[in-house]
Amino acid sequence: MLVTAALVAALTGAVAGVAGARLYEGSEPAPAAALPRVAPDPSAALTGLSATAARVLPSVVSVEAGSLGGSGFVVDDGGHILTNAHVIRGTGEVIVVLSDGRRVSARVIGEDDDEDLAVLEVAFPADLTPATLGRSSDLAVGDQVLAIGSPLGLSGTVTSGIVSALDREVRLGGSRRTAVQTDASINPGNSGGPLVNARGEVVGVNTAIAASRGGGNIGIGFAIPIDRAAPIAERIIRN
Repeated sequence: MLVTAALVAALTGAVAGVAGARLYEGSEPAPAAALPRVAPDPSAALTGLSATAARVLPSVVSVEAGSLGGSGFVVDDGGHILTNAHVIRGTGEVIVVLSDGRRVSARVIGEDDDEDLAVLEVAFPADLTPATLGRSSDLAVGDQVLAIGSPLGLSGTVTSGIVSALDREVRLGGSRRTAVQTDASINPGNSGGPLVNARGEVVGVNTAIAASRGGGNIGIGFAIPIDRAAPIAERIIRN
């Protein structure tokens, strides 16, 4: 709906521009006022959440599995990508879209349905940038976090929020598990993408949302704590 609204606004703006132009037909256009602008500073370094997003985005991928779509992130130098099991469930071929737009084939090397986690592997690990894993045990309610992924297929989307609750019990996979609750906007397609702290360290795997009857984000999202997800990924890779 956000995309539709943006398109309508653009069309409305174009019509208004044409109407305004007609008012000036047959007369000299008024000179444009030169408003003061700050000169661009090409040497200015990114700071704050901009720097955090720039640090993590190269590690985040889109995952295409048949008719399903989700997100994932690179976890090591061996070409392994962590995502949700429900993103790749029941499909054969998996395509990973890297942050620079390249599309590469991936294979599922293992999954844990109870924890809703899966690990993919691509053949060219040198092309990937591993994310830095943090510790979800260090999180506190109110900490600032970013959710990064491909909601509704819009790759490289970054949303911000806070940790709303810790150890929230929700249904993940086939059973009930505890999760990190956040109000960072999470929508369909964010599944499997990273939840990161202000230092750009992955602290969770975005996996579920509480939605109203019409669907979409209402400010209640859940991520699998990385302290639980990382050992599962390590076990899958090792075996």
